[in-house]
Amino acid sequence: MAPSPAPIGAGPRTEANPLEAEAYWLLAPGQGEIRTEALPELGPGDAQVRTLYSGISRGTESLVFRGEVPPSEFKAMRAPFQVGDFPGPVKYGYCSVGQVESGPADLLGRQVFCLYPHQTRYRVPAAALQLLPEGVPPGRAVLAANLETAVNGLWDAAPRVGDRIAVIGGGALGCLVAWLAGRIPGCQVELIDTNPRRARIAAALGVAFAAPASATPEADRVIHASGSAAGLALGLCLAGFEATVLELSWYGTREVALPLGEAFHRRRLTLRSSQVGTVATAQRARWDYRRRMGLALSLLTDPALDGLITGEDAFNQLPQVQARLARDPGDTLMHRIRYD
Repeated sequence: MAPSPAPIGAGPRTEANPLEAEAYWLLAPGQGEIRTEALPELGPGDAQVRTLYSGISRGTESLVFRGEVPPSEFKAMRAPFQVGDFPGPVKYGYCSVGQVESGPADLLGRQVFCLYPHQTRYRVPAAALQLLPEGVPPGRAVLAANLETAVNGLWDAAPRVGDRIAVIGGGALGCLVAWLAGRIPGCQVELIDTNPRRARIAAALGVAFAAPASATPEADRVIHASGSAAGLALGLCLAGFEATVLELSWYGTREVALPLGEAFHRRRLTLRSSQVGTVATAQRARWDYRRRMGLALSLLTDPALDGLITGEDAFNQLPQVQARLARDPGDTLMHRIRYD
């Protein structure tokens, strides 16, 4: 049995006894475990982070857990600090919040966000860390990666002041898109979901809510994030003349059938994809990934966003939690992992 990590301040480390960490690995589809591993040497310009929280990006991580990443996307789907390859063994994740233990003097003791997998401690180039802005608690900062995706999606959708905006899918991403869109002056935003319990969350975020059967038609912008073919088909029905339907869902290996033979052509609709791996076209000349993530973090000061964190478990429960969420997510939006 591998030894547990020694506490900070336990004495000097030697080459034969490097600092260790525990990390969550997906060994094969449907089979995860926590492994003990040695941390790499701390090089010049690197920082060591002790993790406080990580978040499970439920949609994407469930696809990874079930082995539904298509081989054609193995390279494109790699997370920044992923180790291993799909379908496994692979160390995957990108919502980590922690405190800097060693490294550059200006970072020591500071709380940071990093696109890192689920792991108790890690060492990365300091440039990969983003300081948490004042007013953003570390427990809420696990939403940063999802909010960055929402920001990029709205850039791609390009809503205008006063638009009627339909957001289909009340998961964490859909809720964040609706919340952002609702802050645009004059916009009427409706969050649409099959789960009536999302109405309470929509109200807290300051937007309207509707079930699919009662959703408002003739939207100027439709943003789809339900991850279902039925949701995307609904988006085509709700879109007004020459409106844009933006697809934020990712389906992995699943095929999606759409009713493109009905009013799609007569209404001259635009169906457009969006993916956070590339900065939106209109912003790309001036924005890079770091600036975009900094914006996302700066927007997390609103306590209403805490309602999107619907569960929490300790790190040592992560294998069981991932299996449960992949099998039956229930009402889960963002599930937070606590590192004691």
